[in-house]
Amino acid sequence: MSTAQPHVPDVSIEDRLYTVKYRDTGESHLGVENPDVCADCTTNECTSVCPAAVWTVDPDGDGVPSIAYENCLECGTCRYGCPYDNVEWSYPKTGGGVVFKQG
Repeated sequence: MSTAQPHVPDVSIEDRLYTVKYRDTGESHLGVENPDVCADCTTNECTSVCPAAVWTVDPDGDGVPSIAYENCLECGTCRYGCPYDNVEWSYPKTGGGVVFKQG
């Protein structure tokens, strides 16, 4: 009896994320509650925990993250990654949001 594991193609995270579609409702379901809190943050956990790189902070900017909500996987990790509980997160309006497909 063979115990060989099935072959998993070596695909980059960017290529895998490309297969995820997002139905844009025209407005972000993500936000920052208090920009001053972000301006004082030195660790930017929201950017490092997001698997889809939705949150980015310009090193030469004011410290408030820019949010590419159209890439969001709706996993909610950013809410838990921010130690200041400063992330606004809600599900997109009905009919919008992430659409996963397989194959």
